[in-house]
Amino acid sequence: MQTDIDPRSLIGRKAYDRDGAKIGTVDEVYLDDATGEPEWAAVRTGLFGRDAFVPLEPSRLVGDTLRIPYERALIRQAPDLGVGRHLSPEQELRLYHHYRLGLPADASRPSGDGFPGSPAG
Repeated sequence: MQTDIDPRSLIGRKAYDRDGAKIGTVDEVYLDDATGEPEWAAVRTGLFGRDAFVPLEPSRLVGDTLRIPYERALIRQAPDLGVGRHLSPEQELRLYHHYRLGLPADASRPSGDGFPGSPAG
């Protein structure tokens, strides 16, 4: 993700999957504790839906939208972790495994030392 973007500016943007299908709207952005960089976004998947966490790397901003390079079905099947609170190391590991992402370099550090992400704002 572009590092010069204010994470609060992502909130309210429409999110689309790799095929251009609308997923929903960004509700929250979670920052890496060590770097302060945006790491995860919680996307509201529908009027009565839940928030699905999506990785902000390798997602991209295209115009006013967030483009997430995964299929909508995979995004909607992401672990339901709730929003508005700090992600635990276990929760973040579940997300990394769900999206088959390589673990960040700081994943081996003790909790509270840069891993996991915290909500922005």
